[in-house]
Amino acid sequence: MFKKLSKAAVPAAVLTAVALATTAAAPASAGSASLGRARIAAHFDLLKGQQPENIALAPDGSEDVTFAGARQVARVTASGSTRILATLPEPADGGVHTPVLTFALTTGIVRAGDGTLYVLYATGTADLTGLWRIRPGGTPQRIAALPANGLPNGLALDRHTGTLYITDSVLGVIWRVPVTGGEPTIWSAAPELASTGFLGANGLKIHNGAVWATNLDRGTVLRIPVLADGSAGTVQTRATGLPGIDDFTFTGHGDQILAAVNGPSEVALIQPDGSHSIVLTAADGLQNPTSIALRGGTAYVLSAAYTTGQDPNLLIAHLHE
Repeated sequence: MFKKLSKAAVPAAVLTAVALATTAAAPASAGSASLGRARIAAHFDLLKGQQPENIALAPDGSEDVTFAGARQVARVTASGSTRILATLPEPADGGVHTPVLTFALTTGIVRAGDGTLYVLYATGTADLTGLWRIRPGGTPQRIAALPANGLPNGLALDRHTGTLYITDSVLGVIWRVPVTGGEPTIWSAAPELASTGFLGANGLKIHNGAVWATNLDRGTVLRIPVLADGSAGTVQTRATGLPGIDDFTFTGHGDQILAAVNGPSEVALIQPDGSHSIVLTAADGLQNPTSIALRGGTAYVLSAAYTTGQDPNLLIAHLHE
């Protein structure tokens, strides 16, 4: 995630941090899969802050997304139309005290089996920052407060235990909160989660008995085993050389990953041995991609245009083995 609105509106300090975090070239290696037949399925309104940050797939073929700058949750239908489901309350100070980014933004989103949406909101204020729940047809309700000096970002649901995991990109921790809400606890504060000056722990997924996270500044993919008592095991660095990596998904082939790489406007295919190849680029329509999800063999990639300032969109591509 980066700053909202056009490139011209982004402070020079933020652009500098983006450049430092994302311009290093990532080594390419041959992969066993690729993405093809890419097309833009939906365009969003940049001037309204409709910069999609995260995605949750719905069983009817639609996609639920967070619009970072607009503080909104929206549904995108299979035909490409967009309907706003909820707008989170604006902080009294406009969000200017939100760490690093200085604007209030909605970030991670997951969907429970009953259609309930869980959404993260960062405002820099103690009354609003935290985990929010939106029941079908209901209004947003904060169910867990998170520190105002942090930036809750990635969100993942362990459906077996009813536990939500949350990355904080500023504080460099992973929080744990039950789906019923309540007091969050720090699940991991491993040094590998920390930033190097901009944003650290970012994307988040539950996979094969472990919590997986990316670190945007460090360009890494991390695996943290969930031990028998539910605590965090020793961090394993599973991939490096991906500065600007944001959210990601697993392809269904073991530990193979598709990841959004924000600054260079790329999607990387990461192999279980940590090697990676670039399978989508700006030439396919990517504009600072933030997250990716798979439904069958179809990949859904959100682009927020944080620094390109041109065309926030939803791109669809097909996974070929």
